[in-house]
Amino acid sequence: MEQPLAGIQIHKTVLAITKSASIHVVGPMLLGSKGEDFEWVAINLRNANPTNDDWVGVFNPAKFNESICPPVTIDEQQFGAPFLCTAPLKFKYANYQNANYTKTGRTSLKFRLINQRGDFSFAFFSGGVSNPKLIGVSNFVAFANPKAPLYPRLALSKSWDTMTVTWTSGYNIDEAVPFVEWGWKGQEQTRSPAGTLTFHRNSMCGTPARTVGWRDPGFIHTSFLKDLWPNMVYTYKLGHMLNNGSIVWSKQYSFKSAPFPGQESLQRIVIFGDMGKQERDGSNEYANYQPGSLMTTDTLIDDLDNIDAVFLIGDLPYANGYISQWDQFTAQVEPITSRVPFMIASGNHERTWENSGSLYTGIDSGGECGVPAETLYYVPAENRAKFWYAADYGMFHFCIGDTEHDWREGSEQYKFIEQCFASANRHKQPWLIFAAHRVLGYSSNDWYAKEGSFEEPMGREHLQKLWQKYKVDMAFYGHVHNYERVCPIYQNQCVNKETSHYSGVVNGTIHVVVGGGGSNLNRFTTINTTWSVFKDYDYGFVKLTAFDQSNLLFEYKKSKDGKVYDSFTISRDYKDVLACVHDGCEPTTLAS
Repeated sequence: MEQPLAGIQIHKTVLAITKSASIHVVGPMLLGSKGEDFEWVAINLRNANPTNDDWVGVFNPAKFNESICPPVTIDEQQFGAPFLCTAPLKFKYANYQNANYTKTGRTSLKFRLINQRGDFSFAFFSGGVSNPKLIGVSNFVAFANPKAPLYPRLALSKSWDTMTVTWTSGYNIDEAVPFVEWGWKGQEQTRSPAGTLTFHRNSMCGTPARTVGWRDPGFIHTSFLKDLWPNMVYTYKLGHMLNNGSIVWSKQYSFKSAPFPGQESLQRIVIFGDMGKQERDGSNEYANYQPGSLMTTDTLIDDLDNIDAVFLIGDLPYANGYISQWDQFTAQVEPITSRVPFMIASGNHERTWENSGSLYTGIDSGGECGVPAETLYYVPAENRAKFWYAADYGMFHFCIGDTEHDWREGSEQYKFIEQCFASANRHKQPWLIFAAHRVLGYSSNDWYAKEGSFEEPMGREHLQKLWQKYKVDMAFYGHVHNYERVCPIYQNQCVNKETSHYSGVVNGTIHVVVGGGGSNLNRFTTINTTWSVFKDYDYGFVKLTAFDQSNLLFEYKKSKDGKVYDSFTISRDYKDVLACVHDGCEPTTLAS
């Protein structure tokens, strides 16, 4: 799970510019001249002494020498500051798709660049990524407006009739006033103000986020579009009013507002975890890192007319401290996030870092300790540094946990989880869903089996009493990169022998691992776990379709083709939710 950019020993770079090598941008030189937020750029390479480990890095800003390094310590001054101290945004080997490069010393490469608030240059290196020697630097290219508002991210708010819009730009509040212009499609539009946040190098907890992985994230703006009518199509566009009174606009987007809580209508929710990111131009040799990420992205985009909201339950880009990768990820999922609410949970690759308040030890976040995720994506939490929250969509009530903070009985989060379950009006919102990143329920994953737990230790011990008491329909997890559905279960025992249709009393929660969003897949144990109904070693996601307050369809779809490979239905009446079950009975008394 090593971030590909981590392999580049950028501090070891030696300046070795030579006339025997050259790198030149063929074009285009001005990017986004028609408002595009990405462009393909071609470059030509020449090297009189070519080798298989020659490579090209993309840098932004274009001037990437020691002038952009942080101040060095006294100890570092003794040995001299490095010539380079920041990793490239992406890289390709010179021989990418050209086996003749080492014979001819000439080749061409194409890179897909997104608008990232600065100009770009391409650096030509020999010596591989372990001992890079800078042998050439290209001419510069830039977007027409590098500060443009980009990559809108919709999210559900604390109130059902409010939609939040978050986006990224290069404009601080002393340069421009951010806002959203929005309204019913084809009708008069209104404007809502936006708040502005950012984060800094000293907000990071460790390396590489504080060192070679650091990159200025720009400015993150969030606006609340309030008093929405249910089930209405709204159009919106992002705006920044400059000091001279002119306005910089984004493209126009649209979304459909949420239904009134409890309203019966067709409501479709997608859930998965561990997505990662891939470069469409083949950069960063990502093929073996998150090979299913673009498949999942593109399959969801193709079916977006049939999706009302998406929940990505942790491990988003696997930036692991290379902050530029968050821009790349927000651009990848923008066709989804700009149209439907995109709700996230906190995973170990967002949050976990030593001595930072994480429940688990480790350095999985690469020093980010949750800051980029908390800032770039809105969730209706009371405190976004504590990433647990409730969300409503029509007949669904979601309780999203944060496994990277303490969830055990007696903790602040445990109290929230119980309150979230208890607050569900099961008459109007019968479908009660729990989701969190790490597996707190059941998994036949190989490493859990070797630990003898088949879950995160203490997960079921502390939480199953809540799942049972409040008759939680389903619990979803990521972290394990595969798919597995468990029978309705309580205390390790299946309480319903059906596999394709469930009806009647809610006597056990169905646990689902759906961590096949894109990152490298994980193997199952060879042990036969009797509670496992369906397992799949592939990339995919779950889609829940609520038809009304009594009927729900569950579908597991593979990313490669969008087809259904596992499914079941639930049919029940309100009295079945109220019914007494083991450890889930309301107290009663005799009348005098």
